[in-house]
Amino acid sequence: MYSYDTVTEALSDLKKRNFTLDFNLAENCIVCNEQKFNFEDFEIVEFYRFEGNTDPADEAIVYAIESKSGLKGVLVSGYGISAEGMSAEMAKKLKVHTS
Repeated sequence: MYSYDTVTEALSDLKKRNFTLDFNLAENCIVCNEQKFNFEDFEIVEFYRFEGNTDPADEAIVYAIESKSGLKGVLVSGYGISAEGMSAEMAKKLKVHTS
């Protein structure tokens, strides 16, 4: 796994390594360009945690994701992913990679 000092640095390098799509978290899936991926349709290839030294709002996790169909991109989420409104399977998949 790589090591990065900032979220921007991680995103830049991941993009160079073909993780070019932006995934967004939805209730029971992740979404990219109106295409939905359920928890079983993608793998978290890498993840990176960033702690805000002075501002907790700067805390984030960057997930490098690859779908079973070969699409690669990133999902950026704040710490403490809330399971509210999220399926149990999706919360479990993301939580495994934050502990």
